[in-house]
Amino acid sequence: MSLCAVKPDEAGAGDSFPVAENLCTIVSNDWVNEEYRLLIVDAPAIALAAKAGQFFHLMCPPDGESGNFLRRPMSIHRIDREQGQLHFLYKVQGSGTRGLATLGQGDTLDALGPVGQGFTLPRGTQHVVMIGRGVGLATLAPLAQEAVAAGAKVTAILSARMASLLMAEDALRSDGAEVVIVTDDVGNSDTTSLEALLRRVHADRPIDFVATCGSKRLTRLLQDFSTEFGIAGQVALEQRMGCALGMCFACVMPFRNTAADGTRTVGYRRVCWDGPVFNLEETVL
Repeated sequence: MSLCAVKPDEAGAGDSFPVAENLCTIVSNDWVNEEYRLLIVDAPAIALAAKAGQFFHLMCPPDGESGNFLRRPMSIHRIDREQGQLHFLYKVQGSGTRGLATLGQGDTLDALGPVGQGFTLPRGTQHVVMIGRGVGLATLAPLAQEAVAAGAKVTAILSARMASLLMAEDALRSDGAEVVIVTDDVGNSDTTSLEALLRRVHADRPIDFVATCGSKRLTRLLQDFSTEFGIAGQVALEQRMGCALGMCFACVMPFRNTAADGTRTVGYRRVCWDGPVFNLEETVL
């Protein structure tokens, strides 16, 4: 049963729903390299109210081999409110994304959302450094949009196996971010090299907020770095989900809780509803 099915021409600018079942029209669904596709959809105003770090739970069509009974969580790559469009960047690797790849211009996509807690920039943030790899960069691009709009400098460190597989470079540059590229084949994407790069960037202009998505290796790196320098930071976590509405508890993960007296315990939270964005210091990997 639908929570609220809204087509683009039926959603006025004044409508406000925290989560809705949005019927989006496919504008394009093209390959951007040998592994990833960029899906662009016309979306209702409700969906366009999404914040950086939130996601949509997509109803993927059958891929020709098997049915897709569960929705697939998909991070927002870009929110284009002027055009009334959402962009999703995804890797074609399973039955859900193979089904998604069959959609063409004019087809309809059922997208539940926006869901979850997004990124929160501390007031007065001056320099944001984000570091991501592969499709994780898709989640960070809207944060760059918001940070630049708020007057902050953004340094985006993009990592991939090779330059041809880099994601979000053009979008980040067009939004005003300074882009630094590191790749495996060049040999500057390992943890030691990235730590040295972060220290150089921080020495040149102090960092006051860091962000990443998905990668445990990069999350640990930023946890250590932010703790050493007292920098705020957040991570957008990736997790398999059932309902994405906080009811099935299929996506729970452990997190550190700190009491008022400083006592620390570990408890479980729902990535879909309590996240997917969490503070670095509370994330347990």
